[in-house]
Amino acid sequence: MSLITNVMDHSLDDGYAEAAARKKSLGEGGLPKTLRAKLGLAAGLVLAALVVTVGAAQTRAAAPVVAKERQELIDRVDSETANADKLESTVDKLRDDVSARQRAALKSSGGSAKADLVGVLSGATAVHGPGVKLVVDDAKEASTGGDGTNPRETSGFSDTGRVRDRDMQRVVNGLWASGAEAVSINGQRLTALSAIRAAGDAILVDNRPLVPPYTVLAVGDGKRLSTGFQNSADGLYLHALEQNFGIRATISVQGDLRLPAAPSVIVRTAQPSTEKTEKGTS
Repeated sequence: MSLITNVMDHSLDDGYAEAAARKKSLGEGGLPKTLRAKLGLAAGLVLAALVVTVGAAQTRAAAPVVAKERQELIDRVDSETANADKLESTVDKLRDDVSARQRAALKSSGGSAKADLVGVLSGATAVHGPGVKLVVDDAKEASTGGDGTNPRETSGFSDTGRVRDRDMQRVVNGLWASGAEAVSINGQRLTALSAIRAAGDAILVDNRPLVPPYTVLAVGDGKRLSTGFQNSADGLYLHALEQNFGIRATISVQGDLRLPAAPSVIVRTAQPSTEKTEKGTS
């Protein structure tokens, strides 16, 4: 207890106490005592205040210029965005015109049921009829990156709860195999030349980005198409994604679906050759 009492009574080391007393007796420490030191301190304070004042004045003077430049940049962005929207609208109109001319050419080339069927199957003409509506969406708590322990990682996937391009490929292929006559994703018609790819976390269909949820419409015999898809390997694959990764999917039979024509589809049909081939002799 004597050690604790000693520490409490002498909390400051004797050497520190002696040094403090010596400085106090010599007049060292605290505010400056001489006139020159006081003038130096005052000059330093004035200089610091001057620097702060000049900086604030320059900032205030430059503020309108910065605001003007920012507004000019915003105006330029708005203008270029408007121009891009106009160009995109023009492209859409030209695509519609090309599609209309192609449909007219298909009808004028024979006007037969075969030509109409070719237009429907190729995606060159808009279609409507019964079918199924399949909505696929990310999990409620979808992540944007994997941790290496995800079983989908070994198959080229990057996370657990997001719908990937390979998922949509299997869904579409399963619908085709189950008897779908026409398929679209988020209003975009698929053809035999359509590509479903990924760019980062986005899914692209023919280089156009899609936003979840992904609504897949398939025209065909609704009940048979729904049952066939759900019992197929691709349908079971989608069900496994629901069970294991929380991906949401709903399928329903529809009485009348309307699918647009695919833009800029060139339809060509093969014709049987009537020329007789001559066999050479050896």
